[in-house]
Amino acid sequence: MGKLYKAYLLSYHPEIMEDRQFMDCIADLFNTPEIQGLEKFEQHLLINRLQHITSVSYLSFRICRKLRWDWHTAARGGILHDLFYYDWRENDRSHRPHGYLHPGFALKNARELCGALDRKTENIIIRHMWPLTPIPPRYKEAFIVSLADKYCASRELYVSLSKKYRIRFYKSIGLTE
Repeated sequence: MGKLYKAYLLSYHPEIMEDRQFMDCIADLFNTPEIQGLEKFEQHLLINRLQHITSVSYLSFRICRKLRWDWHTAARGGILHDLFYYDWRENDRSHRPHGYLHPGFALKNARELCGALDRKTENIIIRHMWPLTPIPPRYKEAFIVSLADKYCASRELYVSLSKKYRIRFYKSIGLTE
């Protein structure tokens, strides 16, 4: 099992909340009603949005820390990258096409939650859908969050669509289906 996958599995354990360096980066955001409220939204089938952003944030944090890049901003950007308050599957034309529009909604909501954001955090949020959106991330941390988002989304879909993998996944994180 690779280190990236181990970190992904760890993002599902309550013990990541004991990782002081990680929590120092995100605690003020993570504990808000706006972020906690994301738990009620399905993100990728069986995985809710709160779990998705936590996984993206944690992987981004770990990768950037290993590379000695700005892990603080990567973790915060990962928490904020999908900060939108609707189910993107519902039949509502106002958020179509979702893949292109939701980074703008997330940026607007992140500004409302945090006030002014630095350029790197804004870039992480607005460019996380690259290469679906044509303009690539400007900062290496934004690129990492974008890649972590794709990695987590693919794992989440795999968990949701493969019963055999789902059973193994739940066993790995110490839960039963």
